[in-house]
Amino acid sequence: MQAIKKIFPILINRYFLVSVGFVVWMLFFDQRDYFQQRERAGELNKVEAAKKYYNDEIENTKKQLNNLQNNPTAIEKYARERYLLKRDGEEVYLFEDTSNHSAPTPAEDKK
Repeated sequence: MQAIKKIFPILINRYFLVSVGFVVWMLFFDQRDYFQQRERAGELNKVEAAKKYYNDEIENTKKQLNNLQNNPTAIEKYARERYLLKRDGEEVYLFEDTSNHSAPTPAEDKK
């Protein structure tokens, strides 16, 4: 009972009430509340990561373009890999990468 009598004057203090009301308002009801700020910060991080990825891709593409413009063997290599071009008398075999695919189950084999 003594603890309640000591805390009660603090709880009815107008400065304390205004401060608590302000904190509650800013956390939940304001246009820029805490939860929206956290959500927007997460979105900003995603956009910055995407920006970094695309800038890296642009740099790689620029290097590849520069290499293709200045190196004739790079042009041939690019054409052979990208468009499956081949020389006369040469045969090209395509191998499918199955390491990313799971093995078929026996039920799928019977179909």
